[in-house]
Amino acid sequence: MEDDDKTLLITLTGKDRPGVTASVLRRLAACGVEVLDVEQIVLRSQLILGLLVTGPRGWKKLRADLETLAERLEMRLEVSRGEGDNKVRAEGRSHVTVIGAPLKASALAAITGRIADSGANIDRIVRMARYPVTALDLHVSGASPVVLRQVLAAEASSQGVDIAVQPAGLMRHGMRLIVMDVDSTLVQGEVIEMLAAHAGVEDEVARVTEMAMRGELDFEQSLRHRVSLLAGLPASALDEVHANLQLNPGARTLVRTLRRLGYRFAIVSGGFSQITDRLAADLDIDFARANELEIVDGVLTGRIVGDVVDRAGKAAALHEFAAQLGVPQESVIAIGDGANDLDMLAAAGLGVAYNAKPVVRDAADTAVNVPYLDTIIYLLGITREEIEQADAESGFLTPAPTLP
Repeated sequence: MEDDDKTLLITLTGKDRPGVTASVLRRLAACGVEVLDVEQIVLRSQLILGLLVTGPRGWKKLRADLETLAERLEMRLEVSRGEGDNKVRAEGRSHVTVIGAPLKASALAAITGRIADSGANIDRIVRMARYPVTALDLHVSGASPVVLRQVLAAEASSQGVDIAVQPAGLMRHGMRLIVMDVDSTLVQGEVIEMLAAHAGVEDEVARVTEMAMRGELDFEQSLRHRVSLLAGLPASALDEVHANLQLNPGARTLVRTLRRLGYRFAIVSGGFSQITDRLAADLDIDFARANELEIVDGVLTGRIVGDVVDRAGKAAALHEFAAQLGVPQESVIAIGDGANDLDMLAAAGLGVAYNAKPVVRDAADTAVNVPYLDTIIYLLGITREEIEQADAESGFLTPAPTLP
């Protein structure tokens, strides 16, 4: 009975080819062992195969058989004898997503060093994407996600990479509603500044917009002031602005991919419904909430109809849309860049600051600072390879944006 708890850890490395794993398992089957765990990865045509199996009484003969197989395959073999299964992972389990363009070894060394300094262990690393960003998912245990987020935030800034820390668990796979800001998030630039350019007041509007997004001015007062400067502008300017809008890279991929998985989408904006309603229709977005510009006889009056969609209004819209769908707030992702997005980001299960102002980056659950909106998909455990495969099966080529 003394061998009942013995186990063998078998590691095989070398050139990958079809049938290697099957050949090893046939040798193990002949000895009647049980497979307790298997990990396999291929890096640039090099196979790393690890198996944990129960240890047979004639384990030395098995090792000799495996050595013969490894020699025939021109691979390296290591067999170590021990006791029991893998240790249960420590409490405090997290997914740490690291995103860089490029991701340098020096940055990854600093990040993994900070994880070790916090007393945590990296149990597994999986590549989520290699283009247009390199994204890695680190499975970490032994430290609170809150502590890790605090420790790694400063390191991310100093290393020029993005780091997202999320608790491991089912909720990561349970996100079902995405609520996005529009200006400088879904689309490039600020719509009100584009309208201001048509009215000849672009500089003044841009100055006030920047102060409002940094949280230095009350949003409603600043919006009413900026809209007043548009008085007399022909409503046809809205058509021209809409026609020239540029979505942020990856926006369509984000929506297309997650809708395949049953996600619902909403856009909430301190901008204008005359623009956002058309964006929602174009992208097949379920909900839209924004301010309505007053138009009389084909001309903007410089006033807003109804209540202003401000910081509190955005959060209220999130609550409303989630309730309509029967989705708990923990299953909502909010994405924004400005101070008026803060309440919305706080209300969501995961608040993402996208190329955001410092005050927003500091308050959000995580920040993404690369110019690709679909990078957020990697935070959900979905790989670029899976995205491209799904697109290919639909007869669609996934866009490959140029690097900045």
